[in-house]
Amino acid sequence: MSNNLLKGKRGIIFGALDPNSIAWKVAQRCHEEGAQFTLTNAPVALRLGAIKELAAQCKAEVVPADATLVPDLENLFSKSVELLGGKLDFVLHSIGMSPNVRKNRPYTDLDYDYFHKTLDISALSLHKTLQTALKLDAMNEWGSVVALTYIASQRVFPDYGDMADAKSVLESITRGFGYQYGKSKKVRINTISQSPTKTTAGTGVKGFDAFFNYADLISPLGNASAEACADYTIMMFSDYTRMVTMQNLFHDGGFSYTGVSREVMDKFTS
Repeated sequence: MSNNLLKGKRGIIFGALDPNSIAWKVAQRCHEEGAQFTLTNAPVALRLGAIKELAAQCKAEVVPADATLVPDLENLFSKSVELLGGKLDFVLHSIGMSPNVRKNRPYTDLDYDYFHKTLDISALSLHKTLQTALKLDAMNEWGSVVALTYIASQRVFPDYGDMADAKSVLESITRGFGYQYGKSKKVRINTISQSPTKTTAGTGVKGFDAFFNYADLISPLGNASAEACADYTIMMFSDYTRMVTMQNLFHDGGFSYTGVSREVMDKFTS
């Protein structure tokens, strides 16, 4: 159901790979709520994914960009403003990848070149995106930037590896740049800390299925779905959250504040 919450708004959505992607769901909901936007991903991801299908559904243009390369980001923002007919009102940063995790390198035996890539792709890309947008004056006042994160930034999840460090940096950038962008342009920046979600990236983490089920048992509301995360993101893009910035917003069915659940305790009761 559409309420036209984003009618007349323009934006960029990073990271829609396939129908399992949270970014894919966000794009669909943005379209339903009346927004216009461009879709972007790294060229290699565009070749592997199905983004053209999404673009057709949403009547959106696809602008390739490697978010670790400033010239690509400059082209993305300039072209998006041109294609959409004005400055932007929202940006979704849904980017994350760890070569160490993909290659099952334990946290105590990281390849540091891979580690640098993890940080660059998963965290520094947000700073580069924000700095590019600010320098190009590409965002309208009261615009909204949302980046997706995970609670491993604050608590230990052994198999999440160096992605946990990247998410910590991502959340710090949100606070640091959130202050600067808020003071200069009234642009707000927040992260959404989502439940474990069965995306292409998520299911690539070792032991994902077991942890997905564990989190579902711990959370009083169960795991939040990708669709529910998209709805929450729409709210953060809307004018109803104009005074929310620099926050890490848990969207996890209550997992982040639950110590243990009766269902989990029952599994240890003889």
